[in-house]
Amino acid sequence: MEKSIKKYFPVFLLPALAAFVIVFLIPFLLGIFLSFTEFTTVDNAVFIGIKNYITAFTRDKNFLNALWFTTKFTFVSVITINVISFALALLLTRGIKGTKIFRTVFFMPNLIGGIVLGYIWNLLINAVLGVFGLDITYDASYGFWGLVFLMNWQLIGYMMVIYIAGIQNVPSELIEAAQIDGASKRSVLKNVIIPMVMPSVTICLFLTITNSFKLFDQNLALTGGAPAKQTAMLALDIYNTFYGRIGYQGVGQAKAVVFFIIVAVIAFIQLKITGQKEEEA
Repeated sequence: MEKSIKKYFPVFLLPALAAFVIVFLIPFLLGIFLSFTEFTTVDNAVFIGIKNYITAFTRDKNFLNALWFTTKFTFVSVITINVISFALALLLTRGIKGTKIFRTVFFMPNLIGGIVLGYIWNLLINAVLGVFGLDITYDASYGFWGLVFLMNWQLIGYMMVIYIAGIQNVPSELIEAAQIDGASKRSVLKNVIIPMVMPSVTICLFLTITNSFKLFDQNLALTGGAPAKQTAMLALDIYNTFYGRIGYQGVGQAKAVVFFIIVAVIAFIQLKITGQKEEEA
């Protein structure tokens, strides 16, 4: 059996490998190359070194503003989403009546597309602000908290389901033993439940960090970067640079490469730290 698997393994691997190379690897490497060129199409790319990167960081204030705005948004969203979803997961694993209904209701927002979700919340938020003669584009802080609220509303249910799965896998014997030893509920949570659900914490942190940094659809639909591009996140700023400014395709591509590096480094560090916590637990 093992000889047959080894014999035909390349046959089954080849389609997936070919798809990976054609769809991801080649465009990725081509994108890195184009970030060092000036171009309007791939055929007329002219190599100019790191000029695009210098332009992105020194001559384009929108990029640095988008980077700072995205960092603040990600920091707040990751904390609020994970804290609230974990609290809900604890609540819904206590045997409350109607738990399945609550889980379904909380998870449903994740099924709505980003563009649709952005327009829905744009209408709702503007309806409230309209009472005071304002809208979400009046001040950047309105857009910031609107995006945070939208992101929480969309992802809390999804993360909650993952945390519920982790909590339900905690051996009841451990909790009972801790309670017999006189441990308080807070102590049980801190020393038993949280260490045992670290795999779920790793997954949820990774998903919330990457999704927050890569947010595009909701940002486009909710604020469009207004006012004066102060609420444009990195993905939207890259889009506006590449498609909205003539001759800036190379700069947009350079921003995209920087964007990838930032997300990859942060995700790697997070996985490394939480992975160590899993081993310790």
